[in-house]
Amino acid sequence: MIEQDVLRRFLFEDMGVRGEWVKLRDSWQAAKAHQQGPQNVMQQLGQALAAVTMLSATVKFRGSMIMQAQGDGDLKTLVAQCTHDRKIRGLVRSADRVSGSTLEQMFGHGRLVLTIEPENAEPYQGIVPLQGAGLANALETYFTQSEQLRTRLWLFANEMQAVGLLLQELPAQQSYRSDWDHIEMLANTVTEQELMTLDCGQMLHRLFHEEKVRLFDSEPVEFKCACSRERLERTLLALGRAELESILKERDVIEVGCEFCGAHYHFDKVDVEGILSQEKAANGPETRH
Repeated sequence: MIEQDVLRRFLFEDMGVRGEWVKLRDSWQAAKAHQQGPQNVMQQLGQALAAVTMLSATVKFRGSMIMQAQGDGDLKTLVAQCTHDRKIRGLVRSADRVSGSTLEQMFGHGRLVLTIEPENAEPYQGIVPLQGAGLANALETYFTQSEQLRTRLWLFANEMQAVGLLLQELPAQQSYRSDWDHIEMLANTVTEQELMTLDCGQMLHRLFHEEKVRLFDSEPVEFKCACSRERLERTLLALGRAELESILKERDVIEVGCEFCGAHYHFDKVDVEGILSQEKAANGPETRH
């Protein structure tokens, strides 16, 4: 059975290279169900989700990793997010027609921001220009400039699947330079068709059958949105009483929609007063002097 909706990590024994492989099917279908855009834009979203899933496994953290590309071209915004336990979601905003195929042609002048948001620590952020033939090239530049690690990515997406392959050097090994050149040369023969149709073990055998490769257990990947009524209550609270009351004067209900999953939340006057009163109770009674 061909593996679907899984991430696989692998390591070249006695060599200074590690890798990851991902294939998204049901999770990709669920993630794009609430997004709209031309085919070339949706392909970018699929590639971004495959990429952020693999990148989230290159670091140890609890929280989420967010990849955001923004530009002034026809493709305005692309966001892909993956949590430490491989829950993904994403969104795109673009014109009805997006011409071109390179990042510059689609996004215009823009930047790629990679953010790690740990649960109990300050976020870490890296930024690179949106340049190159595709997202794989921009992310390779990110790792070269920000992490000083040679990294290669292969990313593909169609209507059914989104797939990815990542290779990264491990400088701790004494011979990692020559190891990297050898493995990269073999990996450069991989095709989109192979990544789409083969499972991880088959692909590794096809590319590296003479190498000693350790393949780790699969990690399931699924679409899951992080939105909740509680999160939105905190967002509304940040607006303050005056702003919320002003909105409610114009309309009886505050409606908030999630851009990632399409969920709709409604807050009427009683709901808003309840949110404000909870905050007041949490802060304690006012002290008069």
